[in-house]
Amino acid sequence: MPKADKSSKKPASLKPTARGGGVDPQPPSNSNTGDTGRYLVLLRQDRPQESLKALREMTGVDIAMSAQTDDDASRQSKLPPECAIVFESIGVAVVRCAPATHKLIDMAVKNGDGTILAIEPERRVYAIGARQEVGIPAPVESGDAPTASYLKGYRDAVNDLVDRALARHDVEAPPVPRQALDETAVTWGVQATRSDLSSYTGKGVRLAVLDTGLDLKHPDFSGRRIEARSFVEGEPAQDGNGHGTHCVGIAAGPESPGSSPRYGVASEAELFIGKVLGNQGAGSDGGVLDGINWAVENKCQIVSMSLGSTVATGETYSTIFEEVAKRALTAGTVIIAAAGNDSERPESIAPVSHPANCPSILAVAAVDRSLDIAPFSCGGLVPDGGQVDVAAPGVAIFSSWPAPRLHNTISGTSMATPFVAGITALHAQAHPETRGRALLNIVLQNARRLPLPSRDVGAGLIQAP
Repeated sequence: MPKADKSSKKPASLKPTARGGGVDPQPPSNSNTGDTGRYLVLLRQDRPQESLKALREMTGVDIAMSAQTDDDASRQSKLPPECAIVFESIGVAVVRCAPATHKLIDMAVKNGDGTILAIEPERRVYAIGARQEVGIPAPVESGDAPTASYLKGYRDAVNDLVDRALARHDVEAPPVPRQALDETAVTWGVQATRSDLSSYTGKGVRLAVLDTGLDLKHPDFSGRRIEARSFVEGEPAQDGNGHGTHCVGIAAGPESPGSSPRYGVASEAELFIGKVLGNQGAGSDGGVLDGINWAVENKCQIVSMSLGSTVATGETYSTIFEEVAKRALTAGTVIIAAAGNDSERPESIAPVSHPANCPSILAVAAVDRSLDIAPFSCGGLVPDGGQVDVAAPGVAIFSSWPAPRLHNTISGTSMATPFVAGITALHAQAHPETRGRALLNIVLQNARRLPLPSRDVGAGLIQAP
């Protein structure tokens, strides 16, 4: 079910311990894996000039509009050491300033006239994928599968708990397929979401994937309309990691790849590729917000983000990201993000990661091919935001990969997220007059109920129209 709209919150000061993505090394153990030393400032959209004037007067720094850094991420390095970069379409600034200046802005938020709405430390974020280092299954290489005995034991344990819970409440569980799926022509994830049966292709729908970029010369994307831009200083949009190419393939890979089974959902969606994570799989809130701002400016109906950072149990969501997500919905853009891979089920369940824990961002959990919750998938443990909204295939997912390999099979809520993004593009094509929150509601209403707690799978398994 959709998360509650909670807008009247005090600014959060989140200092998560971030964990890396499926194919990316984690930061060194002696590095600061939380804040970057910069700050995010939420401006008023109805009085932008007043907000900018107040920000300039309080900080004394130069103000640069994001349009001034277009098409050249290296320009940001040429800005003064203390400055603010403003993302106009979403009303947020990333500020480089001394800690004392941060205190002044914080005081202005608490005691001022509402010209400045919120301030938060900028966090580091990472590509979210399954990693052995955090106690979850390592990425599965093509042709392999997770240990059968482990998955069977996990599945049986979950099924027993579900059966008992359903019996207590006299609820009949819907049938769930347990047989092995033939993936000769179509991957199990595309089959489970019924994407292969849909008459929709995402044609005319703009879909943004914010990640590590895309292999722009990949033969499976030859002839596609693709807009690509890098928000990472010194790195082109070309994917030097693999995570982004894999996610783009799931969301919008071709209907007939040729030498491989079909693995993508919205084969005719218009792709906007924003590189917000570097080739090592790391980035920052500011880069992500820059990418969201770009997607909103380009009227993308969907933004897919398989990225984030870990939050501690009981930590609240980012006030600024929540407001950005609400502003994006008003502009007709749905933001979808990975719930995270920090759980070690059945022993422990971790809370949904930042920024997926924001109420207005669709948080996606991962299920395996038996439609059981993936052992690494985070859960909705925080009632005030932090819920899981929907689930999608996320274990042993085959998709595109940078050359020379071209295809790979890995696991994570990162893989589940683009399934939801691609299927949202199909719903957007099916309902051309429906955008923003109304589109989000249609997606959730059409999910397939699963005999699992909503804490783990939200409304259920995502389904194509």
